[in-house]
Amino acid sequence: MADTFPTLIATFFVLAVLILFRRAFSAPRLSFPPGPPSKPLIGNIMHAPTSGAIWEVFSQWKEVYGDLVFLHGLGNNILVVNSLETTNELFEGRWKTYSHRPRFTVVGELMGTEKSPVFMPYGEEWRESRKLINMALNQGAIKRYHTVQEDIAALLNKDLLEKPNDFISHLRLAAGRVVLSVTYGLFAENSQDQYIKDAEEAMDVIGKGMAPGTFLCDYFPIMKHIPTWMPFHWRKEAERGRKAVRRTVELPYFAVKKMFSENSAPPSFTMDLLSLGINDLKSEEQAMLAASAMYGAGTETTFATSLTFVLAMAMNQDIQKKAQLEIDSIIGTDRLPTIADAPQLPYTMAVVKETMRWHPSVPISVPRQTSEDDVFRGYHIPKNTMVIPNVWAISQNTSNPNQFNPDRFLYQNDSLNMIDPSKWIFGIGRRICPGRYLAENSLIAIICGILSAFDILPLQNEPIHPKFSPKHISFPEVFPCQIQPRSCGKVELIHSRSAEAKVHLHAK
Repeated sequence: MADTFPTLIATFFVLAVLILFRRAFSAPRLSFPPGPPSKPLIGNIMHAPTSGAIWEVFSQWKEVYGDLVFLHGLGNNILVVNSLETTNELFEGRWKTYSHRPRFTVVGELMGTEKSPVFMPYGEEWRESRKLINMALNQGAIKRYHTVQEDIAALLNKDLLEKPNDFISHLRLAAGRVVLSVTYGLFAENSQDQYIKDAEEAMDVIGKGMAPGTFLCDYFPIMKHIPTWMPFHWRKEAERGRKAVRRTVELPYFAVKKMFSENSAPPSFTMDLLSLGINDLKSEEQAMLAASAMYGAGTETTFATSLTFVLAMAMNQDIQKKAQLEIDSIIGTDRLPTIADAPQLPYTMAVVKETMRWHPSVPISVPRQTSEDDVFRGYHIPKNTMVIPNVWAISQNTSNPNQFNPDRFLYQNDSLNMIDPSKWIFGIGRRICPGRYLAENSLIAIICGILSAFDILPLQNEPIHPKFSPKHISFPEVFPCQIQPRSCGKVELIHSRSAEAKVHLHAK
C-alpha cells in the first residue's frame, strides 16, 4: 500500500500535462472571454475562489472584465455570467447548449446525488422526473396547499409569541414544516425533527461542494479511486454527505410508503406518486429522488429568505409600518392575511420581492454545462464548460442596491426600476426551479402573517450590522432584535388562529 500513493500522484501529473498540451496545440482561433491573468500550463483556473462569499469576488471581476468572465486550466473551463440579459441569452436563447449540469465527482458520484433531478443531465430521464414534480407544483395544483401554508404560518406566529428570542429556530421549523407537509404529508413537531435535521445537513455539505475548486477531486476525477484510508479531507466530506443524502432521500419516503400500504397516508406529493403505481426499482428511485429534491432545496431557501425579511424589518421601521398600515386598511385587524389576499396588497408584495432581491438566498445559481462548443459575442466557449450564473450580480444591478427599498417594484423609475426577482431568482430556462410558485406562496403566508401580528424592533443600543453566511444557500448570521405582538387583540388572534391550524394539520 505504501507504494500506491506515489504511483497515483505520478499518474495524475502525467494526465494533467497531457491534457494541458492537448489544449495548447488544439487551441481555437477565437479567443476565450476575458478573465484574470493566465500562467503557462495552468492557465488562470487557480484564481477561482473556493471559500468565502465567492459571488462578491465574481461581482468584482465584472467591474474589470464585464458580463462574461472565463477561467481555464488543468483541463477545466469555467464561465461566470454576471448579468440577467446575458444569462437569458444563453439559457433561454441557446437552451440546447446550456441546459446540462456539470459532473460533480464528489457531490454527484460520491455523495449519490447524480440521479437527482437537480444534478441529472438534461435528457429524457430528466424530463420524466420533471413531469412528476410539475404534477404537484404547477400553478393550478399548488392552490390545494394554501391552507396548509397558512396554517403553518399561524403556528409560526404562536411560536414567536411564546419564545420570541428563538425566532431563528422557529423560522427554520416553519420552512421545514411547509415542504415536509406538501412533499410527504408529515408534520414536524419541533425544530429537532430528524427529517429537518437530515435535510439541513445534506444541503450544507452539498452547498459547500458545489463551489468551483472546493475539492481537488472535481478537477481530477480519477482521484475518486484513491483508497479510502488515505487522509484526504474530501473523502470524509463525501462520506458524511452520502449518509445525509441517503437519509433525506429514503427515510421520509419509506415512512409514507408504509402508511400508504396501510391506507393511512395523508395527502401529499409522495402519496400521489405512489397512487400512480410504482412497480419497479427504477420508478421507485425516480419517485424518491423527485420528492427529496423538492424537500431539500425548498426548506433551506424558504428559511433563508424568511430570516432575511426579519433582518430587513428590524433595520427599516418605516417600511414595516407602511406594510402594516396597508394590511390593516385592506384586510382589517380581526384576521390574518391569506395567500389569496396578495393581489390586494401591492406594497406588502413589493416588500416580499425586495426581500428576495436584497440578499438572494442562492447568490450563485446551480451551475450549467455546455453540451457542445459555442461562439457567443465573438468568443469561443468550449464544450463541457461549467457556466455559473452570478445571481448576486443580477440583484445588485439597480440604484443603491444595499438599500432595502420596496419602491423598486412599484414605480416606473429608470434609476430604481428592477425586474421582478421571481423572474430570475429561481433560475432561468428549462431548468428553472419547479417549486417557485410554492416557495413564493410560503413567503407570502409567513411574511404577511408576521407583519399583521408583530412588530420587529432593533434592540436599544445594539446596532445591527448585517452579515450573511458565505454558503451556497446564504442566510443572515445571528443578529439582535425583538419581536413583540402589536396589541392584545393580536395576541388573541394568534391564539385562536393557531388553535384552528392545529385542528386542520392533525386531522390530515
